[in-house]
Amino acid sequence: MAVTATTPTARPATATSRAGAAAVTGALVLLVAALAVVDITQGTAAVGPAEVLKALTGRADPADASVVIASRLPRAAAGLLVGAALGMAGAALQAVSRNVLASPDTLAVNAGSYFALGLVSVTGVSLPFLASSGVAFAGGLAAAAVVLGLSGLGAGTVRLVLAGTALALGLTAVTQGLLLLFPQETEGLYQWNQGSIGQNGFDGVVRMAPVAVVGLVGLLLVARRVDALALGDDAARGLGVPVRATRVTAVVLATLLSAAAVTLAGPIGFVGLCAPALVRPLGRRLRGFLRLRAAVPAAGLVGAALVLGADVLLRASVAADTAVAVPTGVVTSLLGALFLVVMAARLRDTAGAAAPDRLRVRSRGVFLTTLTVLAFALVGTVIAAVLLGDSKLLLGDVVNWAQGRVGRTVSFVLDTRTPRVLAALLAGAALALAGTLVQAVTRNPLAEPSVLGVSGGGALGAVVLVTTVPVAGTWDVAGAAFAGSAVTAVVVFGLAGRGGFGQNRLVLVGIGAATATTALISLLIVLTDPFNATKALTWLSGSTYGRTLPDVLPLAVVLAAGVAVAAVRHRELDLVSLDEDTPRLLGLHLGRGRLGFLVLSVLLTATAVAAAGTIGFVGLVAPHAARALVGRRHTRVVPVALLLGAVLVCAADLLGRTVIAPAQLGAGLMTAVIGTPYFLHVLVRGRR
Repeated sequence: MAVTATTPTARPATATSRAGAAAVTGALVLLVAALAVVDITQGTAAVGPAEVLKALTGRADPADASVVIASRLPRAAAGLLVGAALGMAGAALQAVSRNVLASPDTLAVNAGSYFALGLVSVTGVSLPFLASSGVAFAGGLAAAAVVLGLSGLGAGTVRLVLAGTALALGLTAVTQGLLLLFPQETEGLYQWNQGSIGQNGFDGVVRMAPVAVVGLVGLLLVARRVDALALGDDAARGLGVPVRATRVTAVVLATLLSAAAVTLAGPIGFVGLCAPALVRPLGRRLRGFLRLRAAVPAAGLVGAALVLGADVLLRASVAADTAVAVPTGVVTSLLGALFLVVMAARLRDTAGAAAPDRLRVRSRGVFLTTLTVLAFALVGTVIAAVLLGDSKLLLGDVVNWAQGRVGRTVSFVLDTRTPRVLAALLAGAALALAGTLVQAVTRNPLAEPSVLGVSGGGALGAVVLVTTVPVAGTWDVAGAAFAGSAVTAVVVFGLAGRGGFGQNRLVLVGIGAATATTALISLLIVLTDPFNATKALTWLSGSTYGRTLPDVLPLAVVLAAGVAVAAVRHRELDLVSLDEDTPRLLGLHLGRGRLGFLVLSVLLTATAVAAAGTIGFVGLVAPHAARALVGRRHTRVVPVALLLGAVLVCAADLLGRTVIAPAQLGAGLMTAVIGTPYFLHVLVRGRR
């Protein structure tokens, strides 16, 4: 009787679920079709719905037909293909990694493809379209393999996102260096990296469509095996599923889909993250969407709707002539960054604030020896930085210059080189101190001004002023940078500080904020001066080129104040970095102390950005290395971190302008190459 009673109710429930899934899928198809129709009617030419209909039926004016067939339809088709490919890739990656934050962006697939294509472009080899897709696929797959290998797999972990973001930063820095060194060979690659679905004909869509179809069919074939992985590795093996082979196959297929999208339109950011996340709630109501066979097509439709919707929104809100120059990827990156921040703020952060470092007791002799070695290293680096460059000098030239007894050539070289060296030294020390303060307040070993988006906010504020007020002075730029950093810091620390600064939530919110500021900077550059990509790259690469002594003055003043505050309140820093309870038991006002240190770190970061551009990872490497060398007492950590930061940025700036002289690379690119492996090392060590 029990069987007879349950069978009739199970079948209607299943039928209802299937009918509901079919209805939702049909609604998504209609939504995508409607957005495609609207997208086709938008553009600079006066071609409306009536002209589009006539063009499709062969009754339009030849000029209107040319616009529709050669530009409008290919653009809409590219939006459909790219959005669907990225949505399906994101659904597959999230299913196989059991991580709701996995996507082609967070696994550095897009950054790997960008790097691989940049590397090939430097050689001057012109590859066919399909060969370019193969290069992008290889680069993306290699990056995904590194991230998955370092982060591991499992539900609830955000290490995958952190590892992917760090690797993406490093790869992007190297690629930007290639673009600056080989501007002719890599012409147009910067604009391509912003992601645009604009097409000139159907050739690209026709060639990439079969690749996307292969990826989709492959995912549908392995869907049941991937679904079994959700039960756990042991349970999946018990069902006869080859776990490793299934994971590798799914990642390869997802990377293939991503490579097709990247080759066709460049990196369109965060579609692969948002589309599966929007499909996921459907699975709670309609169980059919819990299976990958239904979730992948649904995520593809949502991804297509996101890309087309972003394109429609852009063209509807910006003048047609301007909208042509704005890449669609900038819009999706902004929306995706907001989505990541919201998800991170709602995340139940099981990691909590990081435990304090083990109390290392170093002798006074070790501290003094370390300080002495670093002081000698700093002096040697400064001397080398002043003497070396595109023109080599002698110490005698510097002595004569200081006494006003040199010729015009030597005087010009030292007048332009000395402010650069000072900017690098002070920026490195300021960022190191800012990182020390942030890590102490948040008790988070991954907290750092650039990772948390504070540096990006400062860069955004400075770029806004420079692009709108070209005659702005030094203090004006510093003030704008502080305003940008302050707004970003309020958002990041405000959203992540509820219930204590949880390690995962803080860094994820910061990553979202950093992504948003980068997208806004790209948008500003495109809108104000779309042909000057070098301007954006130079600023974002952390260059000290063209700095003068007045440019360094605000940074020197703020750094002096910061060092004084850290020296006077070093015991308070020690207490704040321990835990939540000890400072309160000793009568310390924890909230007020945290706020003061955070404001100081924002000031230091903003003035460093105004003086030397965006320089990343210094605030991570210097405090870590200082604590490893002299223990965790801030009376020793602060001076050692200051010296380490100054030496690191000054050496990076020196290498950037001497190794490939007369060409130059920004100090920020060099520190990213150094800091990325260190960030990954800290991440792996924390995992152990």
